[in-house]
Amino acid sequence: MRILLSNDDGYQAKGLQALREGLLPLADVVTVAPEVNNSAKSNSLTLHDPVYMREVKPGFYYVTGTPADCVHIALTGGVEALPDLVVSGINNGANMGDDTIYSGTVGAAMEGYLFGIPAIAFSQVERGWENLNAAVDVAVEMVQYQLARIRESKAAGHTMAPWLLNVNVPNRSKAEMRGVQIARLGRRHAAQSVIRQDNPRGETMFWIGAAGDAKDADPGTDFHATSQGFVSVTPLQVDLTDHANLKYWSGMASDLSQP
Repeated sequence: MRILLSNDDGYQAKGLQALREGLLPLADVVTVAPEVNNSAKSNSLTLHDPVYMREVKPGFYYVTGTPADCVHIALTGGVEALPDLVVSGINNGANMGDDTIYSGTVGAAMEGYLFGIPAIAFSQVERGWENLNAAVDVAVEMVQYQLARIRESKAAGHTMAPWLLNVNVPNRSKAEMRGVQIARLGRRHAAQSVIRQDNPRGETMFWIGAAGDAKDADPGTDFHATSQGFVSVTPLQVDLTDHANLKYWSGMASDLSQP
């Protein structure tokens, strides 16, 4: 079995390094991660500049681009064999609710999904890597479970339909975690105001404000699950179509199509 591992915190991040060590006994792991921190890069690809891929050691590379670049390059010729599973993380901080739209961690996993490969994005809820070993244990158990399913499907001569999971792990010891809970995405309040400063030349610059607090953290959401000590698992899809309102908007199309 083959795993492609990436992240958005960069190839030297503790979460990536620890997860790689945990996954090595399970499969042939090829790591392709950004050279520097690329948080909040979502699914962006570098289209107007060259991107370089450099080997750190056998099976471990960094790319001078985004998380999606890493997976895209790996799957389109950067590595010798396609993986059975794409894994991203472990991220230094949560990717819940609206975070998933911006997340480079999710973006890397989603790139694998778009290429038809099952993918999982792992994040720790709080920043700082506290109880990282426990988060690695959770990730390894989940990957091991999914690899077994993929292996069974291959043995039966079937190709497993791709899926995309977003996993957030509380910063707790394994004994303090209450299990795994399937959850929908919650919602956040709007982000805090930008921070405005002047640079030494008197030019105005802006820093993006911090993310908003949880707005929808009701039971059933990822925010609620992790706050109660559960590992939250959210199946994601890429289709952003507002299917429920297609009929409503068809009226506009009809009106605008009149001669």
